[in-house]
Amino acid sequence: MIFIITGPSGCGKTTLVKRVLAEIKDVQFAVSHTTRKKRRSEEEGKDYYFISKAEFKQMIQEERLAEWAVVHGSYYGTSRIEIEKKGMQGDLLLDIDVQGAQQMMERYKKAIFIFVVPPSSKELERRLKKRGDESPDSIKGRLESAQKEIRCYHQFGYIVINDELDHAALELKSIILSTRSRFESRKKELVPILRGFSEDL
Repeated sequence: MIFIITGPSGCGKTTLVKRVLAEIKDVQFAVSHTTRKKRRSEEEGKDYYFISKAEFKQMIQEERLAEWAVVHGSYYGTSRIEIEKKGMQGDLLLDIDVQGAQQMMERYKKAIFIFVVPPSSKELERRLKKRGDESPDSIKGRLESAQKEIRCYHQFGYIVINDELDHAALELKSIILSTRSRFESRKKELVPILRGFSEDL
């Protein structure tokens, strides 16, 4: 199953995704491509694939991206190969922006779409400032984008309010684990169990 996790910049979706990856087995992370500069805490190939604008535009032209968008002046996108390859290994998480998630709704209709929201606009502003790597103009731009993105909440099947991190992480993990118990997800495991009962009768 593909899980699309999105929300306004600074809502904490990346932190939540890292918690899930550390605590649930058989979950893969789809690493996106971006043209923005790498932050000190980020690793190439683990957090993002950092590439040039020319390389990114070539990927667009060759239709190698499942989704992409320009966010705050930088390009972000997830390759089709990344999704296909890692999706074969188990559940797959995508941590992408709202524009990208909306594109995925058209292409991956069976995916689970989760919208992460901050508890308030003031808290979102505080978190953006706490990063320490954003200029006042950049923070203002992200807050303006958040005002528009937050209105898209009704398009998503699940809402996680990231007020208290442990509780929000628990909600996100619960969505993933409960989805694994759906009939469609358990069908392959169920067949041999049912066959065994038939043989016993």
